Amino acid sequence: MHGIEEKLAAFERLLKIMSDLREQCPWDRKQTFETLRHLTIEETYELSEAILDSDLDEIRKETGDLLLHMVFYAQIASESPREQGGWDIADSLNGICDKLIDRHPHIYGDVEASDAETVKANWEQLKLQEGKKSVLEGVPKGLPSLVKAYRIQDKVRGVGFDWEYAEQVWDKFEEELAEFIAEVDVDHDRAVDEFGDVLFALVNYARFKDINPDEALERTNRRFQARFQHMEAAIQVDAARGGKVMAEMSLAELDAYWNRAKSALTRHRT
Repeated sequence: MHGIEEKLAAFERLLKIMSDLREQCPWDRKQTFETLRHLTIEETYELSEAILDSDLDEIRKETGDLLLHMVFYAQIASESPREQGGWDIADSLNGICDKLIDRHPHIYGDVEASDAETVKANWEQLKLQEGKKSVLEGVPKGLPSLVKAYRIQDKVRGVGFDWEYAEQVWDKFEEELAEFIAEVDVDHDRAVDEFGDVLFALVNYARFKDINPDEALERTNRRFQARFQHMEAAIQVDAARGGKVMAEMSLAELDAYWNRAKSALTRHRT
């Protein structure tokens, strides 16, 4: 691995290249915070996919892409005078360094914290002391709903608003499920609300069992996609030999192909 000097040199190289591009490249000169925003979101999802694939080399590449975006935002900001709110990458780096020191008094101060949960609780309390009006201010409005539910629950847990046992959460899930079933064929609007409560309770139970619901659902999405595409390929091969196409098959016939795909991919994985 590289030493600190090599890492600093690499970062300096990126800053220099970004400065050159901003001055000389027509595309780079045109970019703004707003035009980069959707590209940054795309890069974040690409990094997420590489992580789910456990692809270290791809994670390295996507980390570099995201670092480029952070440097790009800082470069744009540095082009405005400070009196108009301008700042540069050093301000960003010093800001996060100061925050990390302030939020880790068990490392840089005299606070005791022997486990991760205590660290998280201290973190949320410190944010409130810094002037935050709510622990939920740190949950972005634009997060996907499933991720947002998990983050909301994790945040309020940090200030002690949580169930004590997983069994209590499961009881709550069953209660919400019963309420949804009671409304689903009666009042559509209320059924939508109750279904949201069911999902929220289930996310909460997953959290208690140390399961990230977004990761779990994405694993299922990927398994379903792989099996369905395997099934499609098998049907196309058989159709080329005179068999039926998918649209002509009964559900029972499709299920047979599905089970074959499931079995084949399970064997391949093991």
